[in-house]
Amino acid sequence: MGTIPSETIEQIAASNDIVEVIGSYFPLKRAGANFKALCPFHQEKTPSFMVSPSRQTFHCFGCGAGGSVFRFVMEYEHTDFPSAVRKLATRAGITVVEKRAAGDEDRQYEARRTLFKLHADAAEWFHENLVKRDVGERARKYLKQRGITADIAKRWQLGYAPDEWDAFGSWARARGYDTRDLITSGLAKTRDDAERGPGERSSAYDRFRGRIIFPICNDLGEVIAFSGRLLKEAEGAAKYLNSPETPLFRKGSVLFGLHKTKRALIEANCAVVCEGQFDLISLFEAGITNVVAPQGTAFTENQARVLKRFVNEVVLCFDADTAGQKAAERSLDALLQNDLIVRVAEMPPEEDPDSLVRYEGKEAFEKRVAGARDFFDYWIEREAAGVDLASLGGKMQLAKSLAETVSRVRDPLMRGEVSSKVSARLGVAAQDFQSLLPKQRSESYRLGGQSEGDDTRKTDAMPRHHIAMLCLLALRDDGSRRFILEQNWRDILEQTPGSDLLIRILEGEIRPDDAASLNAFMSKLPAEDERLVSAWLMQKMPTNAVDVTQNWWKGLLQAALRRQLAVAEGQIKLPELSTGEVVNLQKQILDLRGQLHELSQPVGPGDN
Repeated sequence: MGTIPSETIEQIAASNDIVEVIGSYFPLKRAGANFKALCPFHQEKTPSFMVSPSRQTFHCFGCGAGGSVFRFVMEYEHTDFPSAVRKLATRAGITVVEKRAAGDEDRQYEARRTLFKLHADAAEWFHENLVKRDVGERARKYLKQRGITADIAKRWQLGYAPDEWDAFGSWARARGYDTRDLITSGLAKTRDDAERGPGERSSAYDRFRGRIIFPICNDLGEVIAFSGRLLKEAEGAAKYLNSPETPLFRKGSVLFGLHKTKRALIEANCAVVCEGQFDLISLFEAGITNVVAPQGTAFTENQARVLKRFVNEVVLCFDADTAGQKAAERSLDALLQNDLIVRVAEMPPEEDPDSLVRYEGKEAFEKRVAGARDFFDYWIEREAAGVDLASLGGKMQLAKSLAETVSRVRDPLMRGEVSSKVSARLGVAAQDFQSLLPKQRSESYRLGGQSEGDDTRKTDAMPRHHIAMLCLLALRDDGSRRFILEQNWRDILEQTPGSDLLIRILEGEIRPDDAASLNAFMSKLPAEDERLVSAWLMQKMPTNAVDVTQNWWKGLLQAALRRQLAVAEGQIKLPELSTGEVVNLQKQILDLRGQLHELSQPVGPGDN
């Protein structure tokens, strides 16, 4: 992948007023020259979240969150920097052109860009078939029966693929797409050799035919794949058909609907998980918006890891049939490995979330979710129902089976609680059941070093006051910045502990009076440094900024000279120094003392 030029980042920052951007997520109230709100990143009763229109930054004086408009989108949307840049670029109507290397990397970039455009165009074509063309009449009637109105179909860009072998392919080729692009995207496929007659050439045909189409999107809402629901039952044809894996789409890493539901997931800290697209859309449109679907299959490790970014708890709302129950059980391993609390909302026979929320309504379904049982309570009861616990053999076999699953719980407290539940249900001593648990693999990792989930990295401490003051002045005042840059600043700061951030500020292409250049600079900082900078940008500036800068720099220079003097005085005491080395050290010590004496003298009127 390429890199986004600094000029583009600065242009995007200049085109996205931070007050408007944040105000599009939640209301802001004016507070003097700034705006304030309750912080979205921690619980509070009194607003401490401030937004500065003049500096184009935000900062919370409660939890310390802060930074540029890019940082806000990253933190609020739980996304990475390139995605935040593209989202804000789209908002401002700016095209992001990345700098790329030549050769293979450049070709890969162009291929991905073509695939993104092809998927976007295909989604629009499918959608127009559904809402505008006669060919979609039957699909419209079916969706109406399922409670999907025209407005809902438009919001989710639902579509229809005609029941023809080459309807989409012909349309796409007429618009300049190559057959290879159609095959790479998974929108077309080729006949197997066994299906071709002697001398018959290979030909591509549409993958989706006679199906209602659900676009599958990434976190940014870009279409990366499709799922098609068969409209007319056909012998040997799968009811649902997904795009194959492509350079854009990895089925086991994508959650359907996440681009629309992730904010609700964060706010609820809980995900309602259903099986299919109809289930999710019906729940979302009914007002239950903290919902995701793993594409009609059990959760994978990657999907669970993605979900953990947003929530700590999941409620499984899979169908009541055998397939749904098995999907719930298969999901357990991946969810437990990511330390997610799992509950199960049982569906009545022959019902699913789609039918229930349409017939019972939102409130009744929310009661089902609120009353969902802990997965292990549900699972223990279900497993024990088919076993004669009066039989020692049956009890032992069930205990071993349950112990295998309990061992997959990584959190020791949760594992202990589940063990107690199982042992009580089986009527065996807790220590006897725990002896059946296989040894925790995760514990061996911890003994050997840092576990995958632990983050023991230490962040740099906040710079000392004199460094922090110089950072503030160099960021906020052009005269102060010029003064420091005219000094021998690099040599001094490289000898000064904790000055890394000040060095970055001086090296950066910053114009203190230009908020866009400050945002572009902040976007390159680690999160903890960006929080510090956002706080400094909220501080009041002294009226005589350059004089203050000169005094702080003088103190910094004195400290650097004292450190050099201490080193020289220590070295001269070393035995076996040559006469020349002693003389050089004596000269160095005298020079350093002279510089310190000169700096300690008050400035007279004639020196100004």
